[in-house]
Amino acid sequence: MQLSEGARSVPAGADLAHIETWIFDLDNTLYPSSSHLFDQVSQRIGAFIATALELDPAEAKRVQKSYFREYGTTLRGLMLKHGMDPAPFLEYVHDIDLSPIAPSDDLEAALGRLPGRKLVFTNADAPYAERVMARLGIGHHFSDIYDIKAADWVPKPFPEAYERLRLLHAVEPERAILFEDILRNLAPAAALGMATVWVRSDSDWAASGADGITPDYVTDDLAAWLGALHASWAADGGGGRAG
Repeated sequence: MQLSEGARSVPAGADLAHIETWIFDLDNTLYPSSSHLFDQVSQRIGAFIATALELDPAEAKRVQKSYFREYGTTLRGLMLKHGMDPAPFLEYVHDIDLSPIAPSDDLEAALGRLPGRKLVFTNADAPYAERVMARLGIGHHFSDIYDIKAADWVPKPFPEAYERLRLLHAVEPERAILFEDILRNLAPAAALGMATVWVRSDSDWAASGADGITPDYVTDDLAAWLGALHASWAADGGGGRAG
């Protein structure tokens, strides 16, 4: 996909000197989509649906995609349409091999230099997020994980999830920025007044259902983007807020 009109790939430090809360999606954002880690989750979601609803694999895949589009997550669709208990679903789909991802020295350093607090905002659950962040070696940088349970099972991109995040963590939207690989999930953050960064991925759902959404920034590499931000602050003679 081409760079969204109006979006920028290189951050200007002065434009983000006011940011106090840095909010990051988890999957395909804090690690590269090229690892195909989330493919394992997606495959297990399909397998879970096939067993739970007694469907063949093709129909299970159709249901999976349909619920994702309509309800934000497949889990939400299963809960609303079938009264599904989320706990067994989350335990099953997140039982994956994390070896495809590895710590990134560049990301570790970049996160460490960011001023203010850092949060994870994920449609997954906290135990899975903790495992992924531990594997990446970056968990100590984050003050909290706002997961699907904390959101009262209402996922991105529904505005209620963002409003609950704002209230629970006393986020000032005008002083916050959201990093996210699924483009449509940035729209509610922008509507609240947050700055937005689309971390593009090669997944087929990354830009689906997102016509007309223009993030403030676009990047294919989170660590490189953060590194460019720090470089911009340094070039300003320390006028930015680099840590």
